[in-house]
Amino acid sequence: MSAEPGATRIVLVRHGESRCNVDGIVGGRRGCTGLSEQGAEEVGALAARLVRSGELAGTTALYASSLPRAIETAEILRPALESGSGGVALPVQVEPELCEIDPGQADGLSWREVFDRFGPFDFDDVSRSAVPGCESWLDFVARAAAAVVHLADVHPGQLVVVACHGGIVEASMLRLLPLADGVARLNLKTKNASMTEWERAEGRWTLLRYNDGGVAHPPIMP
Repeated sequence: MSAEPGATRIVLVRHGESRCNVDGIVGGRRGCTGLSEQGAEEVGALAARLVRSGELAGTTALYASSLPRAIETAEILRPALESGSGGVALPVQVEPELCEIDPGQADGLSWREVFDRFGPFDFDDVSRSAVPGCESWLDFVARAAAAVVHLADVHPGQLVVVACHGGIVEASMLRLLPLADGVARLNLKTKNASMTEWERAEGRWTLLRYNDGGVAHPPIMP
């Protein structure tokens, strides 16, 4: 599906494989140590595709969450996006509201340490967290979706690329798709370095693509 002329386009790019994921570390502001070597290669492959295809030509703004794995993803993509935009500089604008769910006191711990210290997670309880200081799933979804909508508000009629996280992708779908009442999780398997594209035209949101490109990895178990 192609975008309507003059519509606002928001392209969410999930970061490449992260070192904290490989190491089994909870990757919040303390635990995130950027992309693994493989993760950088994954994003590099996406950047090469964008140069060849020109599909994101005309990008006017480039954002990233404030976590290192997202910032590194944006920096790898930046030359490809600039080359498709006539050489216009696209500095990476860091936006903390685009971060993955805040893990609170679990941040920087191994998953085994988290379970030993706080007990098992109840993933079906979307309104609270067993870890002190952690955002609830519902609070995270509200915060993340609002951040995506805000980008559309401040960049009307433009093409914006966002280096972010799988949770941001899911949050956007939970708020912007016409889902049945009571749906709180989609349990998406968003691939590393994949693109999810939204269009907003005349106040209506349309999902143009999901999981385009990228690499799927098995989950890292604690």
